Amino acid sequence: MSAPLRGAPETILIVGASLAGLAAAHALRAQGYAGALTLVGDEPHLPYDRPPLSKQVLRGQFCDDTTLPRHPDLRAAFRLGTPAQSLDLDARAVTLADGARLRYDRLLIATGTRARPWPNPDEAGLADVFTLRSRDDAARLSARLRAGPRRVILVGGGFIGFEVASTCRDLDIPVTVLVREGAPLSAALGPRLGGWVGGIAREQGVDLRLGAEIERMEAPGGRLAAVLLKDGARIEADVLVAAIGTVRNVAWLDGAGLAADDGGVTCDGYGRVLRANGDIVAEVFAAGDVARWPNPHQDERLVAVEHWGNAQAQARTAARNMLAGPAAGLIRHDHLPDFWSQQFGRTIKLVGLADGADSLAIVHGSLAEGRFVALYGREGRTVAAASVDSARWLPAYAAAIRERAPFPPFEGAVDQPRIRIEEP
Repeated sequence: MSAPLRGAPETILIVGASLAGLAAAHALRAQGYAGALTLVGDEPHLPYDRPPLSKQVLRGQFCDDTTLPRHPDLRAAFRLGTPAQSLDLDARAVTLADGARLRYDRLLIATGTRARPWPNPDEAGLADVFTLRSRDDAARLSARLRAGPRRVILVGGGFIGFEVASTCRDLDIPVTVLVREGAPLSAALGPRLGGWVGGIAREQGVDLRLGAEIERMEAPGGRLAAVLLKDGARIEADVLVAAIGTVRNVAWLDGAGLAADDGGVTCDGYGRVLRANGDIVAEVFAAGDVARWPNPHQDERLVAVEHWGNAQAQARTAARNMLAGPAAGLIRHDHLPDFWSQQFGRTIKLVGLADGADSLAIVHGSLAEGRFVALYGREGRTVAAASVDSARWLPAYAAAIRERAPFPPFEGAVDQPRIRIEEP
């Protein structure tokens, strides 16, 4: 059930001064919204771009200017450096950590994620143990890398860890990557392609250790000196980066009665958040990394993706639906997830979600050449495509995914080898 909206909004509050939050603000103004507009952010910075943090910023470039451009006529108030503390749905108000209470006619939740901390608090508090999520994180780690550490240890088998490892090699810093699983990047690319990326990393001088976990850190005098692995191996290093995932910022919603947990804030296909009992809260929306919604390309399965393109697209959809009157109708969030990563001199791009795929085929190029397009299938249907330095075919496969085409969708294209289907 959904309570009716109470007329056109005069006050819109966006909690999350992020890519999604700023994109929503721009979309609201572009669609003619002239009322009060406030963005709340827990960081002291204006909205900034995160993808450069693990690449250019760590190399010492653009350190002071990752700020996202704002339209000169945005006319938005920014409440920065003060996080939201609680939400009162009945009063339509958000309370900030400094006690300020902000009322709204429409609310967008765009609080994103934060880096998952190292599980041992004493080790996490060491000056040489880093996470990488925020602009301040990147600035601190960049300064440490420029000081010339003896060795950096990256813990985690995801894209952030491998991007940082790539940057370390660009800076000629010895680096070890510890991956608990049997293959890196397996969650996003599957073990076959993840293993291929791992091989490239090793060719570039990365000490990649699979099935490896840390037993404890050695830090005499409070400075990291080495890590001891559970298999007994000891690795000397003076910097460690924990790239072990993210945590969605939903703690401030405790007690609000929303369907919000570690997996994100649940909303419907139009971006409207749901109460814990499944009812729609018509005036509250969610967008970006924190939002979990039914994805039409995953058979309406609830998904939450941490992708740059989705954050913008979902924010624009939410903005449009915030302003929709009773007769205007709502539009569905229909973004096909996409992602890109630059590492070890290569550009990896992915469309769709490979999670749950049961089939893989190289449909252009080859792994041996280092330029290829790989296709993922599930139950006979094309669900995702990944490219390495060969993205020109991706739009065609993105269309095939949208059309729920069979796997593989077509054969005999230019540069297409004989297709061999295997496990992903």
